[in-house]
Amino acid sequence: MINTDSKKIEEFLTRGVENIYPNKDFVRKQLLSGKKLKMYLGIDPTGPTLHMGHAVPLKKLSEFQKLGHEVILLIGDFTAMIGDPTDKTSARKQLTRKEVLNNCKIYKKQASTFLKFGFFGAKLKYNSKWLGKLSFTELIKLASNLTYAQTIKRSMFQERLKKDQDIYLNEFMYPLMQGYDSVALDVDGEIGGNDQLFNMLVGRDLLKKLKNKEKFVISTKLLEDTTGKKMGKTEGNMVSMLDNEFEMFGKVMSWTDGMIMPAFEVCTNVSMEDIEKYKKDLEDGVNPRDIKIILAKEIVKIYHNEEKANKAEQNFIKTFQKGGLPEDLELIKTENGKALAEFLVENKIVSSKTDFRRLVVEGAVSNAETGDKLTDVNYKIHTNIVLKVGKKRFVKIGL
Repeated sequence: MINTDSKKIEEFLTRGVENIYPNKDFVRKQLLSGKKLKMYLGIDPTGPTLHMGHAVPLKKLSEFQKLGHEVILLIGDFTAMIGDPTDKTSARKQLTRKEVLNNCKIYKKQASTFLKFGFFGAKLKYNSKWLGKLSFTELIKLASNLTYAQTIKRSMFQERLKKDQDIYLNEFMYPLMQGYDSVALDVDGEIGGNDQLFNMLVGRDLLKKLKNKEKFVISTKLLEDTTGKKMGKTEGNMVSMLDNEFEMFGKVMSWTDGMIMPAFEVCTNVSMEDIEKYKKDLEDGVNPRDIKIILAKEIVKIYHNEEKANKAEQNFIKTFQKGGLPEDLELIKTENGKALAEFLVENKIVSSKTDFRRLVVEGAVSNAETGDKLTDVNYKIHTNIVLKVGKKRFVKIGL
């Protein structure tokens, strides 16, 4: 049965949504019509696990499924070998087919946190099925639908031009390949992170030109840190779906206060009414740490269960609020990309870079909130972090 409840449809069209094409009214009308629609989310298997960044559009896709519509999780096993240039200031490392297939082994299992698979459930597809069969003649014909002027305007290409960095032809082809997925799947809509908007709109154009079909595009808000970088494996700040409850809880607690409300919206099932209450609590002076504990618990509950979320909360409070971390720990600001060794020497946390290397080798430098040991002596600071250095020294670093 197709659910045409206007309240549920409105929440689907607004919560966690950044942009809708051609417009919200067009999609609303489709959803209210009672017609069964088909929408997909594509994920390139460039790493061995899904993370919180993937969870944002997956959660929206599950809402679409709960409204009674058909959903497809598309594994970009072909496009992953090309390399999506989105937000990249240099070309991606080319992956082999073996690497790609190894990476996506548990994607379906992880996506099952949100989607129902099965005979009448979500469908899992791979884009090598059609992209791997395109002849050179067909590819050239397809390429005639995308201009150089359209592609070169992309921000990451413009950044590379300014820095006199190379742009490879395979990177120009990527939006075309992803766009062709919409044609091959013959969908009504596509959903993805806002960083994928250009690629999704190429698919919208191709579907219109080749099949005279209007595809709607929904781009979701990105989960970003305070520097504006999206949370993910590329930036080294991801919360993996493989993290245990304690790691996940600790990582969420390490997020900056400015991420609390956006994360409630895109990462949890908390109602918008309750989110507004938490927002008011913060404005009224409630300690952000207390609201963040609620956030961390809600997130852990989704990927594990309520019992484990409670245990993670108790463990965090016992370890870090009752003597684990100094209450008056001072925040020391630095710039993004600063070498940790240099930072610690400058602030007299360690006596020298040699001392720092020794501590890392001995396993004496760790994330004080998650317990993860630092193993990279060349580590560069890319996010807010609280470090334990040795047995008694703590340092709170902020960007």
